[in-house]
Amino acid sequence: MKNLFDETQIGEIVLKNRFVRSATWERLANEKGEPKGDLFRVYEDLAIGDIGLIITGLSSIIEGEQPHPGMMGIYNDRFHGTYKRLTERVHELGGQIAMQIGYGGTRTHFQTEKRIIWGPSEIPELNTGVVAKEMSLEDITTLIQAFGDAAGRVKKAGFDGVQVHGAHGYLLGQFLSPYHNRRLDQYGGTISNRARLILDVYSEIRSRVGFSFPVLIKINSSDCISEGSTLQDCLYTCRELVKMGIDAIELSGGVKLAGNPYSPVRFVASEAEEAYFAKEATAIAEELDIPVILVGGLRSLNVMQRLLNDTKIDCFAMSRPFLAEPKLIARWRSGDYSKSKCLSCNQCKTDSGNYCKVFKNKKI
Repeated sequence: MKNLFDETQIGEIVLKNRFVRSATWERLANEKGEPKGDLFRVYEDLAIGDIGLIITGLSSIIEGEQPHPGMMGIYNDRFHGTYKRLTERVHELGGQIAMQIGYGGTRTHFQTEKRIIWGPSEIPELNTGVVAKEMSLEDITTLIQAFGDAAGRVKKAGFDGVQVHGAHGYLLGQFLSPYHNRRLDQYGGTISNRARLILDVYSEIRSRVGFSFPVLIKINSSDCISEGSTLQDCLYTCRELVKMGIDAIELSGGVKLAGNPYSPVRFVASEAEEAYFAKEATAIAEELDIPVILVGGLRSLNVMQRLLNDTKIDCFAMSRPFLAEPKLIARWRSGDYSKSKCLSCNQCKTDSGNYCKVFKNKKI
Protein backbone atom coordinates (compact mmCIF):
# COMPACT_ATOMS: atom_id res chain seq x y z
CA MET A 1 0.00 0.00 0.00
CA LYS A 2 1.27 3.47 -0.89
CA ASN A 3 1.94 5.96 1.88
CA LEU A 4 1.91 9.76 1.84
CA PHE A 5 5.37 9.80 3.39
CA ASP A 6 6.88 7.52 0.75
CA GLU A 7 9.53 8.92 -1.53
CA THR A 8 8.22 9.67 -5.01
CA GLN A 9 9.68 10.93 -8.26
CA ILE A 10 8.94 13.82 -10.61
CA GLY A 11 11.12 13.58 -13.67
CA GLU A 12 14.64 12.95 -12.47
CA ILE A 13 14.23 14.35 -8.95
CA VAL A 14 13.25 12.24 -5.96
CA LEU A 15 10.93 13.88 -3.43
CA LYS A 16 11.07 12.77 0.20
CA ASN A 17 7.27 12.58 0.39
CA ARG A 18 4.12 13.24 -1.63
CA PHE A 19 3.31 16.69 -0.22
CA VAL A 20 3.67 19.82 -2.34
CA ARG A 21 3.44 23.45 -1.38
CA SER A 22 1.28 24.88 -4.15
CA ALA A 23 2.33 28.23 -5.59
CA THR A 24 1.24 31.00 -3.23
CA TRP A 25 1.30 34.76 -3.73
CA GLU A 26 3.52 35.96 -0.88
CA ARG A 27 3.36 39.69 -1.70
CA LEU A 28 6.96 40.07 -0.57
CA ALA A 29 8.73 41.46 -3.64
CA ASN A 30 9.21 45.09 -4.64
CA GLU A 31 7.68 46.86 -7.63
CA LYS A 32 10.36 45.38 -9.91
CA GLY A 33 9.73 41.84 -8.67
CA GLU A 34 12.88 41.68 -6.57
CA PRO A 35 12.35 39.54 -3.43
CA LYS A 36 12.47 41.26 -0.05
CA GLY A 37 14.34 39.74 2.87
CA ASP A 38 11.20 38.36 4.50
CA LEU A 39 10.65 36.12 1.49
CA PHE A 40 13.75 34.12 2.36
CA ARG A 41 12.31 33.39 5.81
CA VAL A 42 9.09 32.11 4.21
CA TYR A 43 11.01 29.53 2.21
CA GLU A 44 13.32 28.65 5.09
CA ASP A 45 10.29 27.79 7.24
CA LEU A 46 8.79 25.72 4.44
CA ALA A 47 12.06 23.86 3.87
CA ILE A 48 12.39 23.09 7.57
CA GLY A 49 8.77 21.94 7.50
CA ASP A 50 9.60 18.73 5.61
CA ILE A 51 7.55 19.43 2.45
CA GLY A 52 8.46 17.19 -0.49
CA LEU A 53 8.42 19.99 -3.08
CA ILE A 54 8.02 23.72 -2.57
CA ILE A 55 6.63 25.69 -5.52
CA THR A 56 7.21 29.43 -5.37
CA GLY A 57 4.62 32.10 -5.95
CA LEU A 58 4.14 33.18 -9.55
CA SER A 59 7.15 34.96 -11.05
CA SER A 60 6.55 37.28 -13.97
CA ILE A 61 8.41 36.63 -17.21
CA ILE A 62 8.02 40.08 -18.77
CA GLU A 63 9.15 43.31 -17.11
CA GLY A 64 6.27 45.45 -15.82
CA GLU A 65 3.80 42.57 -15.94
CA GLN A 66 3.06 42.07 -12.25
CA PRO A 67 -0.58 40.94 -12.16
CA HIS A 68 -0.68 41.61 -8.40
CA PRO A 69 1.53 43.77 -6.16
CA GLY A 70 4.53 42.15 -4.55
CA MET A 71 4.87 39.28 -7.03
CA MET A 72 8.35 38.07 -7.94
CA GLY A 73 10.04 38.51 -11.30
CA ILE A 74 12.36 36.35 -13.40
CA TYR A 75 12.34 38.46 -16.56
CA ASN A 76 16.05 39.27 -16.75
CA ASP A 77 19.41 38.07 -15.50
CA ARG A 78 19.74 40.54 -12.64
CA PHE A 79 17.67 38.24 -10.42
CA HIS A 80 20.22 35.43 -10.67
CA GLY A 81 22.24 36.15 -7.54
CA THR A 82 19.19 36.51 -5.31
CA TYR A 83 17.55 33.31 -6.51
CA LYS A 84 20.83 31.42 -6.38
CA ARG A 85 21.13 32.32 -2.69
CA LEU A 86 17.51 31.25 -2.17
CA THR A 87 17.90 27.83 -3.75
CA GLU A 88 21.17 27.20 -1.93
CA ARG A 89 19.51 28.03 1.39
CA VAL A 90 16.50 25.78 0.73
CA HIS A 91 18.82 22.93 -0.24
CA GLU A 92 20.95 23.46 2.89
CA LEU A 93 17.77 22.95 4.94
CA GLY A 94 16.87 19.75 3.11
CA GLY A 95 14.17 21.15 0.85
CA GLN A 96 13.53 21.04 -2.89
CA ILE A 97 12.06 24.00 -4.71
CA ALA A 98 10.59 24.73 -8.14
CA MET A 99 9.70 28.16 -9.48
CA GLN A 100 6.32 28.91 -10.99
CA ILE A 101 6.46 31.21 -14.01
CA GLY A 102 3.68 32.81 -16.00
CA TYR A 103 1.92 35.81 -17.49
CA GLY A 104 -1.06 37.15 -15.57
CA GLY A 105 -3.00 39.01 -18.22
CA THR A 106 -6.35 40.63 -17.50
CA ARG A 107 -7.04 38.84 -14.22
CA THR A 108 -5.77 41.91 -12.40
CA HIS A 109 -6.73 45.25 -10.85
CA PHE A 110 -3.10 46.32 -10.47
CA GLN A 111 -1.83 49.33 -12.45
CA THR A 112 -4.10 48.52 -15.37
CA GLU A 113 -3.91 52.08 -16.72
CA LYS A 114 -0.12 52.08 -16.84
CA ARG A 115 0.57 49.05 -19.01
CA ILE A 116 -0.49 47.13 -22.07
CA ILE A 117 -2.07 43.85 -20.99
CA TRP A 118 -2.15 40.99 -23.46
CA GLY A 119 -4.97 38.54 -24.00
CA PRO A 120 -6.15 36.11 -26.68
CA SER A 121 -8.99 38.46 -27.68
CA GLU A 122 -10.36 41.87 -26.73
CA ILE A 123 -12.84 40.41 -24.25
CA PRO A 124 -13.47 41.82 -20.74
CA GLU A 125 -12.19 39.59 -17.95
CA LEU A 126 -15.16 38.23 -16.04
CA ASN A 127 -14.00 39.28 -12.59
CA THR A 128 -11.97 42.45 -13.18
CA GLY A 129 -13.60 43.80 -16.34
CA VAL A 130 -10.15 44.58 -17.79
CA VAL A 131 -10.06 44.37 -21.58
CA ALA A 132 -6.89 42.98 -23.13
CA LYS A 133 -4.94 43.99 -26.19
CA GLU A 134 -5.46 41.07 -28.55
CA MET A 135 -2.10 39.46 -29.11
CA SER A 136 -0.60 39.53 -32.57
CA LEU A 137 1.41 36.56 -33.80
CA GLU A 138 4.52 38.64 -33.11
CA ASP A 139 3.34 39.18 -29.52
CA ILE A 140 2.79 35.43 -29.15
CA THR A 141 6.31 34.73 -30.39
CA THR A 142 7.66 37.26 -27.87
CA LEU A 143 5.70 35.58 -25.07
CA ILE A 144 6.90 32.09 -25.99
CA GLN A 145 10.51 33.28 -26.04
CA ALA A 146 10.02 35.01 -22.68
CA PHE A 147 8.83 31.74 -21.15
CA GLY A 148 11.91 29.99 -22.53
CA ASP A 149 14.25 32.71 -21.28
CA ALA A 150 12.67 32.60 -17.82
CA ALA A 151 12.89 28.81 -17.59
CA GLY A 152 16.56 28.96 -18.50
CA ARG A 153 17.14 31.44 -15.68
CA VAL A 154 15.22 29.20 -13.27
CA LYS A 155 17.50 26.27 -14.06
CA LYS A 156 20.65 28.38 -13.89
CA ALA A 157 19.66 29.70 -10.45
CA GLY A 158 19.60 26.17 -9.05
CA PHE A 159 15.89 25.48 -8.76
CA ASP A 160 14.88 21.83 -8.88
CA GLY A 161 12.23 22.40 -11.53
CA VAL A 162 9.95 24.93 -13.20
CA GLN A 163 6.16 25.07 -13.22
CA VAL A 164 4.13 26.85 -15.90
CA HIS A 165 0.98 28.58 -14.60
CA GLY A 166 -1.85 27.64 -16.95
CA ALA A 167 -4.74 27.78 -14.46
CA HIS A 168 -7.21 30.17 -12.78
CA GLY A 169 -7.92 32.49 -15.69
CA TYR A 170 -4.38 33.71 -16.24
CA LEU A 171 -3.22 34.19 -19.82
CA LEU A 172 -2.45 30.59 -20.83
CA GLY A 173 -5.72 29.46 -19.30
CA GLN A 174 -7.54 32.19 -21.22
CA PHE A 175 -6.25 30.77 -24.48
CA LEU A 176 -7.91 27.46 -23.54
CA SER A 177 -11.19 29.21 -22.71
CA PRO A 178 -13.78 29.67 -25.49
CA TYR A 179 -15.08 32.69 -23.57
CA HIS A 180 -11.78 34.57 -23.66
CA ASN A 181 -10.42 33.13 -26.89
CA ARG A 182 -12.41 34.26 -29.94
CA ARG A 183 -9.46 34.10 -32.32
CA LEU A 184 -9.83 32.93 -35.92
CA ASP A 185 -6.19 31.98 -36.49
CA GLN A 186 -4.14 28.93 -35.51
CA TYR A 187 -4.48 29.83 -31.81
CA GLY A 188 -8.29 29.88 -31.66
CA GLY A 189 -11.36 27.78 -32.41
CA THR A 190 -10.84 24.04 -31.93
CA ILE A 191 -9.25 22.70 -28.77
CA SER A 192 -6.16 21.71 -30.76
CA ASN A 193 -5.78 25.39 -31.67
CA ARG A 194 -6.69 26.75 -28.23
CA ALA A 195 -4.13 24.44 -26.62
CA ARG A 196 -1.45 25.38 -29.14
CA LEU A 197 0.06 28.21 -27.09
CA ILE A 198 0.56 26.01 -24.02
CA LEU A 199 2.19 23.35 -26.19
CA ASP A 200 4.40 25.92 -27.92
CA VAL A 201 5.43 27.36 -24.55
CA TYR A 202 6.27 23.89 -23.25
CA SER A 203 8.29 23.08 -26.38
CA GLU A 204 10.28 26.30 -26.04
CA ILE A 205 10.98 25.64 -22.37
CA ARG A 206 12.20 22.12 -23.14
CA SER A 207 14.53 23.47 -25.80
CA ARG A 208 16.14 25.67 -23.13
CA VAL A 209 16.34 23.34 -20.12
CA GLY A 210 16.65 19.88 -21.67
CA PHE A 211 14.80 16.72 -20.69
CA SER A 212 16.63 16.06 -17.42
CA PHE A 213 15.19 19.21 -15.77
CA PRO A 214 11.65 18.75 -14.38
CA VAL A 215 8.93 20.80 -16.08
CA LEU A 216 5.45 20.89 -14.55
CA ILE A 217 2.23 22.70 -15.37
CA LYS A 218 -0.65 23.88 -13.22
CA ILE A 219 -3.87 23.68 -15.19
CA ASN A 220 -7.61 23.91 -14.64
CA SER A 221 -9.52 20.65 -14.77
CA SER A 222 -12.40 22.93 -15.77
CA ASP A 223 -13.07 26.66 -15.54
CA CYS A 224 -16.44 25.81 -13.93
CA ILE A 225 -18.19 28.63 -15.81
CA SER A 226 -20.34 28.87 -18.91
CA GLU A 227 -18.19 29.06 -22.06
CA GLY A 228 -15.06 28.26 -20.06
CA SER A 229 -12.62 25.43 -20.66
CA THR A 230 -13.94 21.96 -19.85
CA LEU A 231 -12.66 18.69 -18.45
CA GLN A 232 -12.32 17.38 -22.01
CA ASP A 233 -10.26 20.45 -22.96
CA CYS A 234 -7.99 19.77 -20.01
CA LEU A 235 -7.67 16.10 -20.84
CA TYR A 236 -6.74 16.84 -24.46
CA THR A 237 -4.10 19.36 -23.38
CA CYS A 238 -2.64 17.05 -20.75
CA ARG A 239 -2.44 14.11 -23.16
CA GLU A 240 -0.54 16.24 -25.66
CA LEU A 241 1.84 17.49 -22.98
CA VAL A 242 2.50 13.93 -21.83
CA LYS A 243 3.37 12.94 -25.40
CA MET A 244 5.86 15.80 -25.45
CA GLY A 245 7.49 14.73 -22.19
CA ILE A 246 6.10 16.90 -19.39
CA ASP A 247 7.03 15.57 -15.95
CA ALA A 248 3.96 16.30 -13.77
CA ILE A 249 0.59 18.04 -13.87
CA GLU A 250 -1.02 19.91 -10.97
CA LEU A 251 -4.80 19.81 -11.30
CA SER A 252 -6.84 22.75 -10.04
CA GLY A 253 -9.98 24.39 -11.38
CA GLY A 254 -12.30 27.35 -11.43
CA VAL A 255 -11.80 31.05 -11.97
CA LYS A 256 -12.32 33.83 -9.47
CA LEU A 257 -15.73 35.35 -10.12
CA ALA A 258 -18.21 37.09 -7.82
CA GLY A 259 -20.88 34.65 -6.75
CA ASN A 260 -19.12 31.67 -8.30
CA PRO A 261 -19.31 28.71 -5.87
CA TYR A 262 -16.65 26.92 -7.91
CA SER A 263 -13.76 29.29 -7.24
CA PRO A 264 -10.21 27.93 -6.90
CA VAL A 265 -10.34 29.15 -3.27
CA ARG A 266 -13.32 27.94 -1.21
CA PHE A 267 -14.46 27.63 2.38
CA VAL A 268 -13.78 24.17 3.81
CA ALA A 269 -15.67 23.30 7.00
CA SER A 270 -15.67 19.50 6.94
CA GLU A 271 -13.92 16.52 5.37
CA ALA A 272 -16.81 16.20 2.93
CA GLU A 273 -15.89 19.63 1.53
CA GLU A 274 -12.20 18.84 1.15
CA ALA A 275 -10.43 17.94 -2.10
CA TYR A 276 -12.99 19.74 -4.21
CA PHE A 277 -11.26 18.85 -7.50
CA ALA A 278 -10.71 15.19 -6.59
CA LYS A 279 -13.35 13.83 -8.97
CA GLU A 280 -11.83 15.62 -11.96
CA ALA A 281 -8.25 14.82 -10.95
CA THR A 282 -9.16 11.17 -10.50
CA ALA A 283 -10.57 11.00 -14.02
CA ILE A 284 -7.53 12.70 -15.55
CA ALA A 285 -5.02 10.65 -13.56
CA GLU A 286 -6.60 7.49 -14.96
CA GLU A 287 -5.67 8.64 -18.46
CA LEU A 288 -2.08 9.72 -17.84
CA ASP A 289 1.11 7.87 -17.00
CA ILE A 290 2.89 10.73 -15.22
CA PRO A 291 2.43 12.11 -11.69
CA VAL A 292 -0.79 14.04 -11.12
CA ILE A 293 -0.82 16.49 -8.22
CA LEU A 294 -4.18 17.37 -6.65
CA VAL A 295 -4.76 20.81 -5.11
CA GLY A 296 -7.85 22.42 -3.62
CA GLY A 297 -9.21 22.32 -0.08
CA LEU A 298 -6.98 19.59 1.32
CA ARG A 299 -6.83 19.69 5.12
CA SER A 300 -6.87 16.14 6.54
CA LEU A 301 -4.23 13.45 6.30
CA ASN A 302 -6.79 10.65 6.10
CA VAL A 303 -8.58 12.29 3.14
CA MET A 304 -5.33 12.39 1.19
CA GLN A 305 -4.35 8.87 2.20
CA ARG A 306 -7.71 7.57 1.02
CA LEU A 307 -7.30 9.30 -2.34
CA LEU A 308 -3.78 7.93 -2.65
CA ASN A 309 -5.08 4.40 -2.03
CA ASP A 310 -8.19 4.62 -4.20
CA THR A 311 -7.01 6.64 -7.22
CA LYS A 312 -3.94 7.19 -9.39
CA ILE A 313 -3.34 10.66 -7.92
CA ASP A 314 0.32 10.76 -6.86
CA CYS A 315 0.86 13.94 -4.84
CA PHE A 316 -1.14 16.44 -2.82
CA ALA A 317 -0.62 20.21 -2.86
CA MET A 318 -1.71 22.78 -0.31
CA SER A 319 -1.41 26.54 -0.03
CA ARG A 320 -3.44 28.11 2.79
CA PRO A 321 -2.59 25.32 5.27
CA PHE A 322 1.10 26.20 4.91
CA LEU A 323 0.34 29.87 5.60
CA ALA A 324 -1.27 28.81 8.86
CA GLU A 325 1.32 26.16 9.64
CA PRO A 326 4.55 26.01 7.56
CA LYS A 327 5.73 22.97 9.53
CA LEU A 328 2.48 21.01 9.04
CA ILE A 329 4.16 18.04 7.33
CA ALA A 330 6.81 17.78 10.04
CA ARG A 331 4.00 17.70 12.62
CA TRP A 332 2.20 14.94 10.77
CA ARG A 333 5.40 12.97 10.37
CA SER A 334 5.99 13.24 14.13
CA GLY A 335 2.73 11.39 14.77
CA ASP A 336 0.31 14.27 15.40
CA TYR A 337 -2.25 13.55 12.67
CA SER A 338 -4.82 16.21 13.56
CA LYS A 339 -6.00 18.19 10.56
CA SER A 340 -4.46 21.43 9.38
CA LYS A 341 -5.09 24.46 11.57
CA CYS A 342 -6.27 26.42 8.52
CA LEU A 343 -9.85 27.66 9.02
CA SER A 344 -10.35 28.66 5.36
CA CYS A 345 -11.26 32.14 6.58
CA ASN A 346 -9.34 33.63 3.64
CA GLN A 347 -8.02 36.53 5.71
CA CYS A 348 -4.44 35.77 4.70
CA LYS A 349 -4.12 38.59 2.14
CA THR A 350 -2.80 41.82 3.66
CA ASP A 351 -1.08 44.91 2.30
CA SER A 352 2.15 44.01 4.11
CA GLY A 353 2.36 40.42 2.88
CA ASN A 354 0.15 37.37 2.69
CA TYR A 355 0.21 35.44 5.94
CA CYS A 356 -2.15 33.77 8.40
CA LYS A 357 -3.72 36.43 10.64
CA VAL A 358 -5.31 33.85 12.93
CA PHE A 359 -2.27 31.84 14.01
CA LYS A 360 0.52 34.32 13.37
CA ASN A 361 1.31 37.76 14.76
CA LYS A 362 3.87 38.30 12.04
CA LYS A 363 4.49 37.37 8.43
CA ILE A 364 5.51 33.75 7.90
